[in-house]
Amino acid sequence: METCKTFQMPPTILYQQNSFAQIGEKAELLGKKALIISDQIMQKLGYVENCQQKLSDHSVDSVVFLGVASEPNDQYVEDALQLFQDETCDLIISLGGGSCIDTAKAVAVVATNGGNIEDYVGMKKIAQIAPVPHIAIPTTAGTGSEATDVTVITNSATKVKMMIKQPAFMPNVAIVDPLLTLSSPQKVTAATGVDALSHAIEAYISKKSQPMTDMMALSAIKLISKNLHKAFTDGQNIEAREGMSLAALQAGSAFSNASVCLIHGMSRPIGALFDVPHGFSNAMLLPAILEYSKDACIDRLADIGRIFSSEAEHLSDEDAAEVAVQSVKDLCKSLEIPNLEQWGIPRKEFVSALRKMSTDAIDSGSPSNNPKTPSKEEIAELYQICYEYQF
Repeated sequence: METCKTFQMPPTILYQQNSFAQIGEKAELLGKKALIISDQIMQKLGYVENCQQKLSDHSVDSVVFLGVASEPNDQYVEDALQLFQDETCDLIISLGGGSCIDTAKAVAVVATNGGNIEDYVGMKKIAQIAPVPHIAIPTTAGTGSEATDVTVITNSATKVKMMIKQPAFMPNVAIVDPLLTLSSPQKVTAATGVDALSHAIEAYISKKSQPMTDMMALSAIKLISKNLHKAFTDGQNIEAREGMSLAALQAGSAFSNASVCLIHGMSRPIGALFDVPHGFSNAMLLPAILEYSKDACIDRLADIGRIFSSEAEHLSDEDAAEVAVQSVKDLCKSLEIPNLEQWGIPRKEFVSALRKMSTDAIDSGSPSNNPKTPSKEEIAELYQICYEYQF
Protein backbone atom coordinates (compact mmCIF):
# COMPACT_ATOMS: atom_id res chain seq x y z
CA MET A 1 0.00 0.00 0.00
CA GLU A 2 1.29 3.46 -0.92
CA THR A 3 2.15 5.64 2.06
CA CYS A 4 -0.20 8.59 2.48
CA LYS A 5 1.14 12.13 2.53
CA THR A 6 0.94 13.61 6.01
CA PHE A 7 1.34 17.15 7.28
CA GLN A 8 1.89 17.95 10.96
CA MET A 9 1.64 21.34 12.68
CA PRO A 10 1.14 22.52 16.27
CA PRO A 11 -2.50 22.08 17.35
CA THR A 12 -2.75 25.80 18.11
CA ILE A 13 -0.92 28.72 16.49
CA LEU A 14 -1.50 32.32 17.55
CA TYR A 15 -0.13 34.70 14.96
CA GLN A 16 -0.48 38.48 15.12
CA GLN A 17 0.93 41.55 16.81
CA ASN A 18 0.36 41.46 20.59
CA SER A 19 -0.46 37.74 20.58
CA PHE A 20 2.14 37.38 23.36
CA ALA A 21 -0.45 38.99 25.64
CA GLN A 22 -2.45 35.74 25.49
CA ILE A 23 0.25 33.58 27.08
CA GLY A 24 -1.57 33.55 30.42
CA GLU A 25 -4.85 32.37 28.92
CA LYS A 26 -3.19 29.56 27.00
CA ALA A 27 -0.96 28.51 29.89
CA GLU A 28 -3.76 28.13 32.43
CA LEU A 29 -5.40 25.55 30.17
CA LEU A 30 -2.27 23.41 30.19
CA GLY A 31 -0.72 23.58 33.65
CA LYS A 32 -0.33 25.19 37.05
CA LYS A 33 3.43 25.79 37.22
CA ALA A 34 5.58 26.64 34.23
CA LEU A 35 9.29 26.32 33.60
CA ILE A 36 10.25 29.22 31.34
CA ILE A 37 13.29 28.29 29.26
CA SER A 38 14.93 31.47 28.00
CA ASP A 39 18.25 33.32 28.05
CA GLN A 40 19.97 36.32 29.59
CA ILE A 41 19.17 38.60 26.65
CA MET A 42 15.44 37.95 26.94
CA GLN A 43 15.68 38.71 30.63
CA LYS A 44 17.50 42.01 30.03
CA LEU A 45 14.87 43.01 27.48
CA GLY A 46 12.15 42.46 30.06
CA TYR A 47 10.44 39.70 28.10
CA VAL A 48 10.88 37.10 30.85
CA GLU A 49 9.44 39.31 33.58
CA ASN A 50 6.58 40.27 31.28
CA CYS A 51 5.85 36.59 30.66
CA GLN A 52 5.90 35.78 34.37
CA GLN A 53 3.50 38.62 35.11
CA LYS A 54 1.04 37.47 32.46
CA LEU A 55 1.19 33.95 33.87
CA SER A 56 0.65 35.22 37.40
CA ASP A 57 -2.40 37.17 36.23
CA HIS A 58 -3.92 33.81 35.31
CA SER A 59 -2.81 32.01 38.51
CA VAL A 60 0.04 30.13 36.85
CA ASP A 61 3.25 29.99 38.89
CA SER A 62 6.61 30.00 37.12
CA VAL A 63 10.32 29.41 37.53
CA VAL A 64 12.97 30.50 35.07
CA PHE A 65 15.88 28.70 33.42
CA LEU A 66 18.27 31.16 31.74
CA GLY A 67 21.08 28.72 31.02
CA VAL A 68 20.73 28.70 27.24
CA ALA A 69 23.74 30.70 26.10
CA SER A 70 24.42 29.48 22.55
CA GLU A 71 23.61 26.53 20.31
CA PRO A 72 21.67 24.03 22.47
CA ASN A 73 23.58 21.08 23.89
CA ASP A 74 22.79 18.08 26.06
CA GLN A 75 24.05 19.82 29.19
CA TYR A 76 21.45 22.59 28.80
CA VAL A 77 18.81 19.88 28.53
CA GLU A 78 20.01 18.09 31.65
CA ASP A 79 20.23 21.30 33.69
CA ALA A 80 16.79 22.52 32.62
CA LEU A 81 15.28 19.09 33.23
CA GLN A 82 16.72 19.03 36.74
CA LEU A 83 15.13 22.39 37.53
CA PHE A 84 11.82 21.23 36.04
CA GLN A 85 11.83 18.19 38.31
CA ASP A 86 13.08 20.00 41.42
CA GLU A 87 10.32 22.60 41.10
CA THR A 88 7.62 20.04 40.23
CA CYS A 89 6.55 21.96 37.13
CA ASP A 90 3.86 20.67 34.79
CA LEU A 91 4.25 23.06 31.84
CA ILE A 92 7.14 24.35 29.73
CA ILE A 93 7.30 27.72 27.99
CA SER A 94 10.16 28.51 25.63
CA LEU A 95 10.84 32.19 25.07
CA GLY A 96 13.65 33.08 22.69
CA GLY A 97 15.29 31.88 19.52
CA GLY A 98 15.60 28.37 18.20
CA SER A 99 18.11 27.38 20.87
CA CYS A 100 15.61 28.01 23.66
CA ILE A 101 12.79 26.29 21.79
CA ASP A 102 14.86 23.22 20.90
CA THR A 103 16.08 22.89 24.48
CA ALA A 104 12.48 23.08 25.71
CA LYS A 105 11.35 20.41 23.25
CA ALA A 106 14.01 18.03 24.52
CA VAL A 107 13.12 18.67 28.16
CA ALA A 108 9.41 18.17 27.47
CA VAL A 109 9.98 14.73 25.95
CA VAL A 110 12.66 13.41 28.30
CA ALA A 111 10.71 14.57 31.37
CA THR A 112 7.92 12.07 30.68
CA ASN A 113 9.68 9.39 28.65
CA GLY A 114 12.98 9.14 30.48
CA GLY A 115 16.50 8.42 29.32
CA ASN A 116 18.87 10.96 27.81
CA ILE A 117 18.18 13.09 24.77
CA GLU A 118 20.75 11.18 22.68
CA ASP A 119 18.67 8.03 23.20
CA TYR A 120 16.08 9.47 20.81
CA VAL A 121 18.45 9.89 17.85
CA GLY A 122 17.46 7.80 14.83
CA MET A 123 14.26 6.63 16.55
CA LYS A 124 16.31 4.32 18.78
CA LYS A 125 13.98 5.38 21.58
CA ILE A 126 10.48 6.45 20.60
CA ALA A 127 8.46 8.70 22.87
CA GLN A 128 5.42 6.64 23.86
CA ILE A 129 4.13 8.93 26.61
CA ALA A 130 2.75 12.39 25.91
CA PRO A 131 5.41 15.04 26.57
CA VAL A 132 5.02 17.87 29.04
CA PRO A 133 2.78 20.55 27.45
CA HIS A 134 4.97 23.09 25.67
CA ILE A 135 4.18 26.64 24.53
CA ALA A 136 6.80 27.97 22.11
CA ILE A 137 7.27 31.73 21.73
CA PRO A 138 9.91 32.71 19.15
CA THR A 139 11.68 36.07 19.40
CA THR A 140 13.54 35.71 16.11
CA ALA A 141 12.23 35.06 12.60
CA GLY A 142 14.34 32.16 11.43
CA THR A 143 14.35 28.65 12.81
CA GLY A 144 10.60 28.09 12.65
CA SER A 145 11.16 25.63 15.50
CA GLU A 146 7.84 26.70 17.00
CA ALA A 147 6.14 24.78 14.18
CA THR A 148 8.32 21.68 13.84
CA ASP A 149 8.62 18.24 15.41
CA VAL A 150 12.40 18.51 15.18
CA THR A 151 14.99 19.40 17.79
CA VAL A 152 18.72 19.80 17.18
CA ILE A 153 20.91 19.27 20.23
CA THR A 154 24.72 19.07 20.27
CA ASN A 155 26.26 16.04 21.95
CA SER A 156 28.95 17.75 24.01
CA ALA A 157 31.08 14.59 24.17
CA THR A 158 31.19 13.76 20.45
CA LYS A 159 30.74 17.31 19.10
CA VAL A 160 27.94 16.09 16.85
CA LYS A 161 24.70 18.00 16.33
CA MET A 162 21.95 15.46 16.88
CA MET A 163 18.94 16.08 14.63
CA ILE A 164 16.02 14.35 16.33
CA LYS A 165 12.58 14.14 14.72
CA GLN A 166 9.53 12.58 16.34
CA PRO A 167 5.91 13.76 16.64
CA ALA A 168 6.34 14.20 20.40
CA PHE A 169 8.70 17.15 19.86
CA MET A 170 5.94 19.29 18.31
CA PRO A 171 4.89 22.16 20.63
CA ASN A 172 1.27 22.22 21.78
CA VAL A 173 0.96 25.94 21.18
CA ALA A 174 3.00 28.39 19.10
CA ILE A 175 2.64 32.10 19.86
CA VAL A 176 4.17 34.11 17.03
CA ASP A 177 4.20 37.81 17.88
CA PRO A 178 6.21 39.90 15.38
CA LEU A 179 6.60 42.65 17.99
CA LEU A 180 8.98 40.37 19.90
CA THR A 181 11.37 40.38 16.93
CA LEU A 182 11.80 44.17 16.85
CA SER A 183 14.69 43.86 19.31
CA SER A 184 16.58 41.39 17.12
CA PRO A 185 20.01 42.85 16.18
CA GLN A 186 20.88 43.38 12.54
CA LYS A 187 23.30 40.45 12.30
CA VAL A 188 20.81 38.12 13.97
CA THR A 189 18.07 39.35 11.63
CA ALA A 190 20.28 38.52 8.65
CA ALA A 191 21.37 35.09 9.85
CA THR A 192 17.96 33.93 11.03
CA GLY A 193 16.31 35.30 7.91
CA VAL A 194 18.61 33.34 5.61
CA ASP A 195 18.04 30.33 7.86
CA ALA A 196 14.32 30.61 7.12
CA LEU A 197 15.10 30.98 3.42
CA SER A 198 17.24 27.84 3.48
CA HIS A 199 14.41 25.96 5.21
CA ALA A 200 11.95 27.02 2.53
CA ILE A 201 14.24 26.32 -0.41
CA GLU A 202 15.34 22.93 0.89
CA ALA A 203 11.75 21.92 1.63
CA TYR A 204 10.82 22.83 -1.94
CA ILE A 205 13.68 20.97 -3.64
CA SER A 206 13.65 18.01 -1.22
CA LYS A 207 12.94 14.54 -2.55
CA LYS A 208 10.26 14.38 0.17
CA SER A 209 8.40 17.50 -0.94
CA GLN A 210 4.62 17.30 -1.29
CA PRO A 211 1.81 19.70 -2.27
CA MET A 212 1.23 21.05 1.25
CA THR A 213 4.92 21.70 1.86
CA ASP A 214 5.29 23.23 -1.60
CA MET A 215 2.54 25.72 -0.80
CA MET A 216 4.15 26.70 2.51
CA ALA A 217 7.66 26.86 1.07
CA LEU A 218 6.80 29.05 -1.91
CA SER A 219 4.77 31.42 0.26
CA ALA A 220 7.71 31.71 2.66
CA ILE A 221 10.17 32.41 -0.15
CA LYS A 222 7.89 35.13 -1.51
CA LEU A 223 7.63 36.78 1.92
CA ILE A 224 11.38 36.57 2.50
CA SER A 225 12.21 38.03 -0.92
CA LYS A 226 10.04 41.04 -0.09
CA ASN A 227 10.81 41.56 3.57
CA LEU A 228 14.21 40.28 4.72
CA HIS A 229 16.33 43.11 3.38
CA LYS A 230 13.81 45.65 4.67
CA ALA A 231 13.94 44.14 8.16
CA PHE A 232 17.74 44.12 7.96
CA THR A 233 18.04 47.80 7.02
CA ASP A 234 15.24 49.00 9.31
CA GLY A 235 14.71 46.80 12.32
CA GLN A 236 11.69 48.82 13.42
CA ASN A 237 9.79 48.19 10.18
CA ILE A 238 6.95 46.20 11.72
CA GLU A 239 5.46 45.21 8.35
CA ALA A 240 8.76 43.64 7.33
CA ARG A 241 9.12 41.97 10.73
CA GLU A 242 5.58 40.62 10.44
CA GLY A 243 6.31 39.23 7.00
CA MET A 244 9.46 37.54 8.24
CA SER A 245 7.73 36.02 11.28
CA LEU A 246 5.09 34.48 9.05
CA ALA A 247 7.75 33.31 6.60
CA ALA A 248 9.75 31.60 9.34
CA LEU A 249 6.60 29.86 10.58
CA GLN A 250 5.68 28.67 7.10
CA ALA A 251 9.22 27.59 6.25
CA GLY A 252 9.46 25.67 9.51
CA SER A 253 6.21 23.86 8.77
CA ALA A 254 7.44 23.08 5.27
CA PHE A 255 10.76 21.54 6.22
CA SER A 256 9.31 19.71 9.22
CA ASN A 257 7.16 17.76 6.78
CA ALA A 258 9.44 17.62 3.72
CA SER A 259 12.81 17.48 5.49
CA VAL A 260 15.94 19.51 4.87
CA CYS A 261 18.75 18.53 2.53
CA LEU A 262 22.46 19.05 1.93
CA ILE A 263 22.75 22.57 3.33
CA HIS A 264 21.59 21.55 6.79
CA GLY A 265 23.52 18.29 6.66
CA MET A 266 26.73 20.24 6.08
CA SER A 267 25.97 23.16 8.37
CA ARG A 268 25.47 21.14 11.56
CA PRO A 269 29.09 19.91 11.78
CA ILE A 270 30.35 23.47 11.27
CA GLY A 271 28.22 24.65 14.17
CA ALA A 272 29.22 21.76 16.41
CA LEU A 273 32.98 21.99 15.80
CA PHE A 274 33.50 25.73 15.36
CA ASP A 275 30.65 27.24 17.40
CA VAL A 276 29.11 28.98 14.39
CA PRO A 277 25.44 29.82 15.07
CA HIS A 278 23.05 27.75 13.00
CA GLY A 279 21.68 30.64 10.97
CA PHE A 280 25.12 31.82 9.92
CA SER A 281 26.41 28.34 9.04
CA ASN A 282 23.40 27.77 6.78
CA ALA A 283 23.80 31.19 5.17
CA MET A 284 27.49 30.59 4.48
CA LEU A 285 26.67 27.42 2.56
CA LEU A 286 23.41 28.30 0.80
CA PRO A 287 24.57 29.86 -2.52
CA ALA A 288 27.37 27.36 -3.18
CA ILE A 289 25.17 24.35 -2.44
CA LEU A 290 22.43 25.69 -4.70
CA GLU A 291 25.01 26.00 -7.48
CA TYR A 292 26.03 22.39 -6.89
CA SER A 293 22.42 21.13 -6.84
CA LYS A 294 21.03 23.27 -9.66
CA ASP A 295 21.18 20.81 -12.55
CA ALA A 296 19.15 18.25 -10.61
CA CYS A 297 16.29 20.61 -9.75
CA ILE A 298 16.15 23.19 -12.51
CA ASP A 299 12.36 23.31 -12.64
CA ARG A 300 12.05 23.92 -8.91
CA LEU A 301 14.79 26.53 -8.81
CA ALA A 302 13.15 28.19 -11.82
CA ASP A 303 9.99 28.65 -9.74
CA ILE A 304 12.09 30.31 -7.05
CA GLY A 305 13.86 32.50 -9.59
CA ARG A 306 10.50 33.77 -10.84
CA ILE A 307 9.56 34.73 -7.29
CA PHE A 308 12.72 36.77 -6.85
CA SER A 309 12.51 38.48 -10.25
CA SER A 310 9.50 39.22 -12.44
CA GLU A 311 11.88 39.35 -15.42
CA ALA A 312 12.50 35.63 -14.97
CA GLU A 313 8.87 34.98 -15.98
CA HIS A 314 9.92 35.18 -19.62
CA LEU A 315 13.10 33.13 -19.27
CA SER A 316 13.70 29.45 -19.85
CA ASP A 317 13.76 27.21 -16.80
CA GLU A 318 17.54 26.96 -17.05
CA ASP A 319 17.95 30.74 -17.03
CA ALA A 320 15.30 31.26 -14.35
CA ALA A 321 17.09 28.72 -12.15
CA GLU A 322 20.27 30.72 -12.56
CA VAL A 323 18.33 33.82 -11.49
CA ALA A 324 17.38 31.98 -8.31
CA VAL A 325 20.98 31.14 -7.47
CA GLN A 326 22.20 34.64 -8.28
CA SER A 327 19.36 36.27 -6.34
CA VAL A 328 20.19 34.25 -3.23
CA LYS A 329 23.86 35.10 -3.65
CA ASP A 330 23.07 38.82 -4.02
CA LEU A 331 20.78 38.74 -0.99
CA CYS A 332 23.47 37.13 1.17
CA LYS A 333 25.95 39.76 0.00
CA SER A 334 23.55 42.60 0.81
CA LEU A 335 23.05 41.10 4.28
CA GLU A 336 26.83 41.06 4.82
CA ILE A 337 26.99 37.31 5.32
CA PRO A 338 30.66 36.29 5.79
CA ASN A 339 32.26 33.16 4.43
CA LEU A 340 33.87 30.63 6.74
CA GLU A 341 37.31 32.19 6.41
CA GLN A 342 35.97 35.66 7.19
CA TRP A 343 34.17 34.24 10.23
CA GLY A 344 37.60 33.47 11.63
CA ILE A 345 37.87 29.70 11.34
CA PRO A 346 41.60 28.89 10.94
CA ARG A 347 42.26 27.17 7.61
CA LYS A 348 44.49 24.49 9.17
CA GLU A 349 41.83 23.52 11.72
CA PHE A 350 39.13 23.56 9.05
CA VAL A 351 41.10 21.27 6.73
CA SER A 352 41.89 18.93 9.62
CA ALA A 353 38.17 18.66 10.37
CA LEU A 354 37.09 17.91 6.79
CA ARG A 355 36.91 14.14 7.23
CA LYS A 356 34.85 14.33 10.42
CA MET A 357 32.55 17.04 9.04
CA SER A 358 31.94 15.10 5.82
CA THR A 359 31.26 11.89 7.74
CA ASP A 360 28.93 13.61 10.20
CA ALA A 361 27.09 15.31 7.34
CA ILE A 362 26.46 11.99 5.57
CA ASP A 363 25.51 10.25 8.80
CA SER A 364 22.86 12.89 9.55
CA GLY A 365 20.80 11.58 6.63
CA SER A 366 19.90 15.04 5.34
CA PRO A 367 22.12 14.95 2.21
CA SER A 368 20.18 11.92 0.93
CA ASN A 369 17.12 14.17 0.54
CA ASN A 370 19.01 16.52 -1.78
CA PRO A 371 18.01 16.40 -5.46
CA LYS A 372 21.67 15.71 -6.24
CA THR A 373 23.10 13.26 -3.71
CA PRO A 374 26.79 13.86 -2.99
CA SER A 375 29.51 11.43 -2.00
CA LYS A 376 31.57 12.02 1.12
CA GLU A 377 34.42 13.21 -1.12
CA GLU A 378 32.16 15.71 -2.89
CA ILE A 379 31.01 17.06 0.47
CA ALA A 380 34.63 17.61 1.48
CA GLU A 381 35.20 19.50 -1.78
CA LEU A 382 32.10 21.62 -1.18
CA TYR A 383 33.31 22.52 2.30
CA GLN A 384 36.55 23.79 0.79
CA ILE A 385 34.66 25.82 -1.82
CA CYS A 386 32.48 27.35 0.88
CA TYR A 387 35.48 28.21 3.07
CA GLU A 388 36.45 31.15 0.88
CA TYR A 389 33.28 31.53 -1.20
CA GLN A 390 32.75 35.04 -2.53
CA PHE A 391 29.16 36.25 -2.32
